[in-house]
Amino acid sequence: MDKIATPTDNTRPLQLRFASLADALDYAAEGCTGYNFYGGRGEHHATLTYSELRTRSLELARRLAGLGLEPGARAAFLADTNPDSIRFFFACQYAGLVPVPLSASLHLGSHRAYVAQLRHMLVNCGAEVAMAAPNLLPYLQQAAEGLPLRFVGEPAAFDDLAAGGAALRPLGPTDTAFLQYTSGTTQFVRGVVVTQAALMNNLLGILKDGLAIRAGDRAVSWLPYYHDMGFVGFVLAPMAAQVSVDYMSPTEFAKRPLQWLTLISASRSTIAFSPTFGYELCSRRLRREDIERLDLSSWRVAGVGAEMIRPDALEQFADQFAPAGFDRRAFMACYGMAECSLAVSLSPLDTGLRVDRVDRRRLAESRIALPVDDTPGDAEVGRFVNCGRALPGFEVEVRDDGGRVLPERRCGTVFVRGPSVSPGYFADPAATAEVLSPEGWLDTGDLGYHLDGSLVITGRRKDLLILNGRNIWPQDLEHIAVQQAEVSDRAAAAFSVSGPGGEEMAAMVVQCRLTDPARRAALVERLQTAILEELGIRCLIELVPPHTLPRTSSGKLSRAGAREGFLKRLEGAAPAEAWSPRLR
Repeated sequence: MDKIATPTDNTRPLQLRFASLADALDYAAEGCTGYNFYGGRGEHHATLTYSELRTRSLELARRLAGLGLEPGARAAFLADTNPDSIRFFFACQYAGLVPVPLSASLHLGSHRAYVAQLRHMLVNCGAEVAMAAPNLLPYLQQAAEGLPLRFVGEPAAFDDLAAGGAALRPLGPTDTAFLQYTSGTTQFVRGVVVTQAALMNNLLGILKDGLAIRAGDRAVSWLPYYHDMGFVGFVLAPMAAQVSVDYMSPTEFAKRPLQWLTLISASRSTIAFSPTFGYELCSRRLRREDIERLDLSSWRVAGVGAEMIRPDALEQFADQFAPAGFDRRAFMACYGMAECSLAVSLSPLDTGLRVDRVDRRRLAESRIALPVDDTPGDAEVGRFVNCGRALPGFEVEVRDDGGRVLPERRCGTVFVRGPSVSPGYFADPAATAEVLSPEGWLDTGDLGYHLDGSLVITGRRKDLLILNGRNIWPQDLEHIAVQQAEVSDRAAAAFSVSGPGGEEMAAMVVQCRLTDPARRAALVERLQTAILEELGIRCLIELVPPHTLPRTSSGKLSRAGAREGFLKRLEGAAPAEAWSPRLR
């Protein structure tokens, strides 16, 4: 592969409407743009033009065809940030196989837990072949042991397969494009069926109506390929728009987050997305000399999504990087999920964050988002980001617990319907029936409300604490925790547990570095006092070391995982200590 980065300006006119991914790549291959790969220190180590991608994908497709697989057979791969992952995916498109990107992240937990999750997904999707980079292959081989896969190997092993002689039948408009596994525990991970029709509709909406893609656009991404925003948003969408994109891996980003901004500055990129925590990492690592070497004036769409959007952190980023040319109007809040291919709504271009300030207590008690004035530091004010209007073709309803559609500013569960919605979870009709109605309405599990035709998301329904008939958002508890000097952002997880008498109780696990018993006790007491004063509830507090809180494969805080760990630790505690308000 050529190590000269692909240009920003293409030699073919922009085209956005295609019937399938294979059709889109056939057109993109006529130009000169493509994918570029960088290390954590900015070294450019690989380029894969769309033209070369098509040629090499077709070669690999013929070798996959030599395995004698039936059309639609699943082909799994550990979706690491490298050219081979992309090549394997598109080889499946041309060979008529359904690719299944699997997590390449070892931070999910122990070696055993990671292998168990891989095995669960291999079994669930019925994979017949599986591929991984050499450094990840041992995990895949262990996960596949004893399963009826026809072939498991690294990219070079697939390249050594004999080519089949039959004509290729690429996946078409009525076929499944791929399976996207959602973040979750080993037991509850589910494979979303992403159809070609749903995917191409969503890509068109994102590129045309959301980003207003144009000649001269260029993307940069550190997002993982095994997550929908990373793969659909920054592998498939750039190709479908014939846009060049520059990558660094999630691991390298975590080590050197400012390298993400350096790539944007150096290549004069215009589009880059991240969850809130990515912007936070950049803010924390910033030094004065970094501002002098960065030029972020080309960055026209700074997307933010994939988790609850926290405006305070983004406003801090905008303030810190304004001297480097960052325009806060570039922020684009978005809302979506794998079950809708990727995006449901995006905020308008060039408007920045639009924050709705509401009475927290009123929202918790009556689910009414009553607007209030925002006094800095006022704990009674909830600040929620407007995620914009739904993309064309989507219908969005907010419903109460009885299924009744709610008016504006009444908070409830968000339901969506449209051509980008998945037909369900692979080989799991029961799970599909739980979230998808016969009329095509998807229960997103998210809570939110309508505002002037736009959507505001307030949290996840399954994370909601219901204590004595009151609705308590875990984010409110966590917000109180991270205001303490000893607690950093994203270092607290709140949830409910059943107490000794069966009553529901609030609990929160908080990461901190304190070791002195007196200082730890003082922090717990301070937290409990603040929670009682601000929310009127008592809360069990457990202090744990840094890096204890579990996260999903996409980096989101796993409150369910934090709760599970909390309960396991309680099992080993003495009865009197177990339900003490001060835990360790």
